Amino acid sequence: MGSGKSGLGKKLAGMLGFDFADLDEMFEERYRISVFDFFEKYGEEYFRKMERDLLLETTEMVNTVISTGGGTPCFQDNMEVIRKSGSSVYLKYSAAELTERLKHIKRQRPLLRDIDPAGLGDWISGHLEEREKFYLQADYIFYPPGDDFSVLIMKIN
Repeated sequence: MGSGKSGLGKKLAGMLGFDFADLDEMFEERYRISVFDFFEKYGEEYFRKMERDLLLETTEMVNTVISTGGGTPCFQDNMEVIRKSGSSVYLKYSAAELTERLKHIKRQRPLLRDIDPAGLGDWISGHLEEREKFYLQADYIFYPPGDDFSVLIMKIN
């Protein structure tokens, strides 16, 4: 969450000459409801089921960079599905960097709706600790903004 997956994914797709798909945007287009509103109305468990169905649809896409939500790899066997479908990339930031980025992002985040801004850093740190075991299974770990994107592209090609 807040790592810039969509922006960097679009950039990577452009550099590779691939299409780009954002799982959250696919969800919102398909179900005509924002991810935030869906979470509010139906809860995370139901969202993750619907998200997984969309993830499985993406396995048929070729020459496409797909941006998932931050929680996508962490539920069911989604990380295995992602890795079997193509190369996976983890955009690795520290908890402090993510906290700073999320302080300035305007888009509503369902998991942050009840988080007190004073406790955001602690929440991000704990959340990242829970999820990183999934993220570290990625084929490539990219450290933005320090890493050179062209190196990542050469590794993928």
